[in-house]
Amino acid sequence: METVKFYTLGCKVNQYDTQNIREQFIGARFKELDNNKPADIYIINTCTVTHRADAKSLSLIRRAKGENPKAKIVVTGCLAELDVGKIRKIDGASLILKNKDKKNILKYLLPLNLRTGELANWRTINGISYFKAHTRAFLKIQDGCNNSCSYCKVPLVRGRSQSKPLDEVIREAENLVRNDFREIVLCGICLGAYGGDLKPPVSLVEVIDKLENIEGILRIRLSSIEANDVSDRLIDKIAGSQKLCPHLHIPIQSGDDDILRKMHRSYKRDDYINLIKRIKKKIPSIAITTDCLVGFPGENEENFLNTVRLIKETLPLKTHIFPYSRRDGTCAASEFKEEISHIVVKERLTRMREVAEECASRYKRRFLNTDMLVLIEGKSKLRTNLWEGYTDNYIKVLVESGLNLKNKLIRVHLDSINGVYILAYLEHL
Repeated sequence: METVKFYTLGCKVNQYDTQNIREQFIGARFKELDNNKPADIYIINTCTVTHRADAKSLSLIRRAKGENPKAKIVVTGCLAELDVGKIRKIDGASLILKNKDKKNILKYLLPLNLRTGELANWRTINGISYFKAHTRAFLKIQDGCNNSCSYCKVPLVRGRSQSKPLDEVIREAENLVRNDFREIVLCGICLGAYGGDLKPPVSLVEVIDKLENIEGILRIRLSSIEANDVSDRLIDKIAGSQKLCPHLHIPIQSGDDDILRKMHRSYKRDDYINLIKRIKKKIPSIAITTDCLVGFPGENEENFLNTVRLIKETLPLKTHIFPYSRRDGTCAASEFKEEISHIVVKERLTRMREVAEECASRYKRRFLNTDMLVLIEGKSKLRTNLWEGYTDNYIKVLVESGLNLKNKLIRVHLDSINGVYILAYLEHL
C-alpha cells in the first residue's frame, strides 16, 4: 500500500483544501502516515502571505526530500501560483500544482509511475466529510477575493471571488454532522462576499438560516469577515440565533486613516470603531478578534499609536499581530519604498502584543464566576485529566475531569485566568 503525508501552511481555507486532498487519497486506498517514517508521497500545501510563509514552505520541501530522497513530492497552494521558480530551485519537487488543480490532484499523479495501481480509479471529491484531528470542522464556502489591499498577495494567487452553491454547502454540512462534527466553521478568503456571484445571488445570512435547520449542528461560527461586510442583518442574526456563535473576526490592520488609505482599505478608523460599538450594543457578550499589521511603509509613531488606541477602545479577545512583509506584485511593494527599520518594527510588535494581552485579559475577566457552555475539543497537553475547549464567544477553557469529555457540550463554571485560558470546573453533564 502506498503511503502519503500531508503538510499544510496558512489559513483555514488551506487546511480545508488539504482535507479535501486527504479524502481523495484515502478514497484511493493510500495509507496516511503521521509518524517520522518516510512516505512514498508528500503533499505540501503552501502559503505565501509573508516572507516567513515562503521560507517555511520551502523548508518543508527540503524536509520531505530529507526523509525520503526517492519520494514523490507534490507542491501546491499559494506559493505554487506565482513563485514556481523558487520551488524549482530546490531539488525535490516532483510536481507543482496550482490551486485550481488541487481537486484533481490524483489525475496529475498518474504519470509519476507509482508502484501500485491504486490511482487507476481516481475520482474528484467535491467537499469533505470529516476533518482530521478536529472536533470543529472548517467548511469552505467561498474562495478568492475582489478586494485590492495594497500589501496583500492573496487576490493574485487565489483569483476573484467564487462561491460554493448553497445546495453543496448544505450537503457537505450534513455529511460532517453524520460524522459527529458539532461545530461548523464557515470559512473563505473573503467570506462576506459569499453568494454575490451566484445566480440568483445568495447572502451569507441565508446560508446560516439553512444550516441552523440541520439537526445535530450545535454551533455555527464565522471564520473572518471584513468590516464592510458586517451588515445589520448579520448582527441581528447573531443576536437572535441559538446556534450562530457570538464571535466575529473583523480585521482592522491599522487604526490610522493615512495608513488605511495607503493600504487601500475601504473604511476609516471611525467606521470601524462605530461598527464595533453597534455590534456590542446589540450583542454585549460578543467576542471581537482581529488582525493588525505593524510596520507598513511610512508608518510613524503617531500612526502606530492610533492603532494602539483603537485596539484599546475596541477590546478584542485576540489580536493576530503581523509585521509588514513586502510582497512582489503588490501595489505596496511598487509604490511605497519607505520601509520601517527592523528594530523599530520589532519594538512596536512587542508593545502591541502587550496591549493585546491586556485587552484579552480585560475581556475575559467579564466572564469570571459565570456558568457557560463549552464544546470540548480534546485533552490538554498540560497535564493528565485536563480537557480544553471553547465557549461560544471563543474563550479558551481548561477543565479537569476523569470522564471522556471529547466533543461534548458541557456547562462549566469559569473560575480564574491562566494565560490564554480560563480555568473552569465542571458543573454537570
